[in-house]
Amino acid sequence: MSDHQADYPIASMCRLLGVSSSGYYAWMKRRPSRRAEADAALLAEIRAAHAISRGTYGAPRIHAELTAKGIRVGRKRVARLMSRAGIAATQATVSRDLLELGAVKLKRDGSIRYVMPDQVELGHAAAKLDRLLAEWVDAIIPAGNLLVLKTPPGSANLVANALDAAGLEEVAGTLAGDDTIFVALVDGASTGAVAAMLQRRRSGA
Repeated sequence: MSDHQADYPIASMCRLLGVSSSGYYAWMKRRPSRRAEADAALLAEIRAAHAISRGTYGAPRIHAELTAKGIRVGRKRVARLMSRAGIAATQATVSRDLLELGAVKLKRDGSIRYVMPDQVELGHAAAKLDRLLAEWVDAIIPAGNLLVLKTPPGSANLVANALDAAGLEEVAGTLAGDDTIFVALVDGASTGAVAAMLQRRRSGA
C-alpha cells in the first residue's frame, strides 16, 4: 500500500482490503527483516574494519578482512553497503586497490580511466612498459631461469602489471612483492637475452 499512498488514502485501501488502519500501521512498525538485520550487523563489522584502517581501506581490503574473520559475504555487497553508508577510502587507496586487481591507467577520449590489461592496446602497453622500466626499475638481474627486477619500495606491482599487459612472448608470468619482481620465462627463452632486451628498452636504445 505504501507504493500507492500518493494516489489513494491509506484508510480507503485498508477498507478495500478488509484490514484496519491501526493494524496496517502496527505492521509497518514491526522489527526489520532478517536481511535488514544482517545488513546492519555486517555494516557494523565494515565500520570497525574501516576505523581500524584509519579510513584507508576500500571495499576489496575490507572484504578481505571480513573473509579472514570467517564472515562469508560477497565483495559487491560490501561495496554496496559502504556506498549506502557513505563509507569511502582515500583516493590513494582506491588507486592501490585497482592496481592490485591488475587495472592500469589509460587516457581515452581526453579522460584518464582504469581498464583491465586485456583492454589495453599492445602499442600503448609497450610504450607504458618502456616508460616504467626507465622510471622505476633499478636493476635487472638474471637468476637461473628467472629474471629479478628491483624497484623502489611500493613500485613492484606497477611494473609487473605493465610487463603482463605488454604481452612479451618470452615472458610466462610475473610475481611481485614490495620492491622485487620475479619474471618467469617461457621454455627455451634465454634469461641473458631477455635481460639485455629489457635493459635496452629501459635505456631507450
